[in-house]
Amino acid sequence: MTQATHQAAIDQTDLQSLLEEATTRQMERVGALYQRLHQHPELPFQEFETSAAVADALEELGLEVTRGVGGTGVVAVLRNGEGPQVMMRSDLDALPIKEETGLAFASDDTGKTADGRQVPVMHACGHDLHSSCLVGAAGVLVALREHWRGTAVLIAQPAEEIFGGAQAMLNDGLYQRFGRPDVVLGQHNMPALAGTVGHLDGKAMAAATTLAVRVHGAGGHGSMPAQTVDPVVIAAHIVTRLQTIVSREVPPEQTAVVTVGKLHAGTQGNIIPHHADMEINIRTFDDALHQQVIEAIKRVVNAECDAGRSPKPAEFDVLTQTIAMHNDPASVARVRTGHAQWLGESALFEMRPVNGSEDFPYFGNAEAGGFGGEDIPCVYWFIGATPAERWGDTPGASVAEKMAHLEMPHSPYYFPGNPVTMATGIKAMAAGALTWLSVDRS
Repeated sequence: MTQATHQAAIDQTDLQSLLEEATTRQMERVGALYQRLHQHPELPFQEFETSAAVADALEELGLEVTRGVGGTGVVAVLRNGEGPQVMMRSDLDALPIKEETGLAFASDDTGKTADGRQVPVMHACGHDLHSSCLVGAAGVLVALREHWRGTAVLIAQPAEEIFGGAQAMLNDGLYQRFGRPDVVLGQHNMPALAGTVGHLDGKAMAAATTLAVRVHGAGGHGSMPAQTVDPVVIAAHIVTRLQTIVSREVPPEQTAVVTVGKLHAGTQGNIIPHHADMEINIRTFDDALHQQVIEAIKRVVNAECDAGRSPKPAEFDVLTQTIAMHNDPASVARVRTGHAQWLGESALFEMRPVNGSEDFPYFGNAEAGGFGGEDIPCVYWFIGATPAERWGDTPGASVAEKMAHLEMPHSPYYFPGNPVTMATGIKAMAAGALTWLSVDRS
């Protein structure tokens, strides 16, 4: 047997067991890190302790670690000879939610929002799991470094929940300082069966915008409405009229969602207020359609303000915004092949597009991300987070049918951090990177 043939045999038969062994060795240290992160969550761009803990863990593995990228982001580099450069991304921030999981290490922490409110904080989206899996994957790559060549760049991104951290890291010179990757890999938990990995190519996650709108009126006494301009009535007409954008302006074969998630006005029932505040959430899978829907919303708001005699134009402010995520089909196929080889075909399932949103696609979109040149292929997959016993007891035949009965991310009861999910996340990220990194055949 030649050396090259022998190396190929190692790749096909032994690398899976080596991956399993390396993951098992990482689980104890990563489990402790996860509990620490979960118990002490931090809000977007405030992840000071979180990012320090992740950076410390990566430094302990011998990686070159840079802190404070894009504010509170972490970049760790593992160089291992000539070869491709693969970037692996996790996120750091938590949500203003009071945890109700009943875990022994549940969060009791609070944080201060940008507008000064003190709120409970919880890792209700599993970003603590993602960063723990990233550290575990780094440990696996260190353990298996004789079997690959290239450069692994691992990033822990701040402020995903407000769609700010990816752009902040790019604006801080991510690719200029650490090199432009050949591919960007990411993953997210979901309430599918723990131990499984879901893939999808093409359109994967929606573009999303949260638009704040202030409608102006002329307030006064509730007994004399004719002497006022009532912004509550104007806002009510806006809410109703907005529903026709999707039903009458968006082609039936395309998907769009327009949700008025906030409507606030006034202080008590006998006072007509001077203004009404709204927040409108828009989601589409097409960036051009997204802008079309936003312009339609502005048209409806302005028209209703005119009809309602508003004394001055409405005010618009974009609170958060991200582009649609496109998974490069050829790169998805390549990573899926690696996952099938190293995790087993039975662990994989096919997904449909997810209406949730991410700022992950900015790392691959040259125009939107502002880094120039060609787009960088992105691959983003999902890891199941529901233990097998509960999955078996959940009604439904398909993954989608079962998930309809389970807690979703952003629920105060959501907990994805079971050991099977954690091990799968470590293996999936490491295997995805190994699919791209060159194998040493010397």
